[in-house]
Amino acid sequence: MYETIKNFNKQFLYKPKIKNKKKLKRKLGFIVVGMGGSALAPLIIKTCKPKLDIIIHNNYGLPELPIKTLKNKLIILSSYSGNTEEVIEAFKKAKNMNLDIVVISVGGKLLSLAKENNIPYIELPNTGIQPRSALGLSIKAFLKIIEEKELRKINKLAKNLKPTDYEKDGKILAQKLKNYVPIIYASNNNKSLAYNWKIKLNETGKIPAFYNIFPELNHNEMTGFDVKNTTKKLSDKFYFIILKDLEDDIKILKRINILEKLYTDRNLKIKIIELTKKESIWHKIFSSLILADWIAYYTALEYGQNPEQVPMVEEFKKLILK
Repeated sequence: MYETIKNFNKQFLYKPKIKNKKKLKRKLGFIVVGMGGSALAPLIIKTCKPKLDIIIHNNYGLPELPIKTLKNKLIILSSYSGNTEEVIEAFKKAKNMNLDIVVISVGGKLLSLAKENNIPYIELPNTGIQPRSALGLSIKAFLKIIEEKELRKINKLAKNLKPTDYEKDGKILAQKLKNYVPIIYASNNNKSLAYNWKIKLNETGKIPAFYNIFPELNHNEMTGFDVKNTTKKLSDKFYFIILKDLEDDIKILKRINILEKLYTDRNLKIKIIELTKKESIWHKIFSSLILADWIAYYTALEYGQNPEQVPMVEEFKKLILK
């Protein structure tokens, strides 16, 4: 896992190729069916390109939409392993409905189905890393299908993004987080970042972690941390990390500043992390995610856990097949 994080920027050297490309129907709207790490890339793309018409479906089958709407979309079936049952079911349903589909996968049953049926597909390189760690590879595959113009911009991260620059800060924050449950806050514009941080802390860090977004959390969640003598023991278990984007609406920034004061006044643990746009929006996003990777990695080590594997997920998969 250490080497995977350290060399993450090299994933942006990957050049995805679409097989059966002549059968790929270009559309202006997309439905992505994917679970876990296989659905992270389109979330990030929506953050960078909010006007893109992308629906993300994290469930069995397809979204409950009129058949006319479904036929006007390109269905992207994403499963890193190629054996995700929800995505395989969606493949079969989309094919039976004669919808336009494309597959992204390392291999497995999904890729076999694409090849057998002459469906367009991108075969991701099988590097042996976990899906959440292959976000660079995955996002390049999605951009190849959705927005090729962005590929030139994101390719620059191979040189401009230096993962080791964020290791020291990540290790320090992991030490501060020990014995606390992190809650990640961000603006609605950066919801995908907060969600990614949570997933990294869950899967790599092996700890409970949660997220919420401004301004919604100001209308409900924060009231759960209005510390009183009778609830202090509950509130003391949390550590708040706010991803502060100086490009956010001034009203959101005001809410962040006020919440920081309210939580600090109540002696809650809180850390503000500013998102800085040094090179591009892609650099801003992935520098934040690399920092989260290091925090999660060293968090696992703090608790004597293996950062790489996800044994509970594997146990669940075995049980569901019974």
